[in-house]
Amino acid sequence: MKVAVVGATGLVGGVMLKVLEERNFPVSELIPVASEKSVGKQISFKGKPYTIHSMEQAIAAKPAIALFSAGGGTSLEWAPKFAEAGITVIDNSSAWRMDPNKPLIVPEINGSILKASDKIIANPNCSTIQMVMVMHPIHQQYGISRVVVSTYQSVTGTGVKAVTQLENERAGIEGEMAYKYKIDKNAIPQIDVFMENGYTKEEMKMVNETKKIMMDHSIQVTATCVRIPVMGGHSESVNLQLNKPFELTDIKTLLANTEGVTLQDDPSNGIYPMPLWASEKNDVFVGRIRRDESTSNALNLWVVSDNLRKGAATNAVQIAEYLLTHQLLS
Repeated sequence: MKVAVVGATGLVGGVMLKVLEERNFPVSELIPVASEKSVGKQISFKGKPYTIHSMEQAIAAKPAIALFSAGGGTSLEWAPKFAEAGITVIDNSSAWRMDPNKPLIVPEINGSILKASDKIIANPNCSTIQMVMVMHPIHQQYGISRVVVSTYQSVTGTGVKAVTQLENERAGIEGEMAYKYKIDKNAIPQIDVFMENGYTKEEMKMVNETKKIMMDHSIQVTATCVRIPVMGGHSESVNLQLNKPFELTDIKTLLANTEGVTLQDDPSNGIYPMPLWASEKNDVFVGRIRRDESTSNALNLWVVSDNLRKGAATNAVQIAEYLLTHQLLS
């Protein structure tokens, strides 16, 4: 099982390598790929050195799977070339997510729609993944008509440059800025560019991707996405309008029994999800579960996940595992 990791030297690429190793994915040969300036350098995987390849070299090596985390432009240019060579691409960028001919996958939710002929598979946005992981079991049981979400997103979602900016600010060092404004001791209510409707691209990703993953375009979604000075892990305040009456104990039991979700809901003892606790973990954590007393059949939840794990690398590796387990790799 030859596996290429495109963007192997980036934040998400590095976590992909870690997750492949942790989950014992059967990599017979690793093909790390990065930009031209990194070609020929070495990285370590499972204690062994591997030489970084160019895109052309990676395609020539004919891996079965290529995990892409190198940005939308790179994916638009190169994913089709890998696919034409018979390589299954799992892409972490936004390039293919809303393409009607490309599946957008969270394996626990809609892995069953995958086919062997799917050569470019989109990995959803990090903030969308953790929300739908909690929404899905509730939607199956009660139906969800509307979602209101506000996010509190880590600087790691932007990349190395943003992490460096925050570290520099905390150390009193002037340096390159990933954001227009300081991020330390601040909250920036803009993630990605603004659209004509006044929402940011990140907010509209949450709206559109949720409907596609859940395979239900009747769900109404509205989002506000905010960048905060946290080094790892996105948090979300989620309000769900359900179609049926519910008991809180039943909701908690449902979520506690959902694969990939960990219930942390004992507020009287200070137990609730936080990025500090979600760091380096693959699950989505949910707590602060309470009835919305301002209207009927509505629910508030607090959802936290390591955005580089389930929000990116882990989900991509889980897609690869699904393809392997269900013999969908040609």
